[in-house]
Amino acid sequence: MSEYTILNLRERPRWKQKAAQWFHEKWSIPLESYLESMEESLNSESPVPQWYLALYEDQIIGGLGVIENDVHDRKDLTPNVCAVYVEEAFRCRGIAGNLLNTVCRDMKQKGIDTLYLITDHDSFYERYGWEFYCMVQGDGEEEKTRMYVHRER
Repeated sequence: MSEYTILNLRERPRWKQKAAQWFHEKWSIPLESYLESMEESLNSESPVPQWYLALYEDQIIGGLGVIENDVHDRKDLTPNVCAVYVEEAFRCRGIAGNLLNTVCRDMKQKGIDTLYLITDHDSFYERYGWEFYCMVQGDGEEEKTRMYVHRER
């Protein structure tokens, strides 16, 4: 596989519609929610929200976002990395790790050195410097889920 590119949607706003559709298909969150968040990202100087894509040739192979809260009860733990996904055919190649490292560096440059994320995984994120923080209650979820924290030094 030749190189893939990681970019912030702000660098190539023309990807907005395609990116929103891609995230919608992966996570079953309404398309309008992604479009609204991406539009806010493109039209605001605020560091949150942000959206990142991993592109191979002319296709999205991975992505993630940074939003205020990823629908959980700990509104004080913000901002949250969300919607982390890499296409199955491209997994185990370090793409998710590169996305995570990119977002942590980028947010640090924007003045945010602590990020949170919720996940069902229990060992994946530790490989990239994330630490288990606590259990949180997802909105509408019966079971609590794991929250991780990353502090960029």
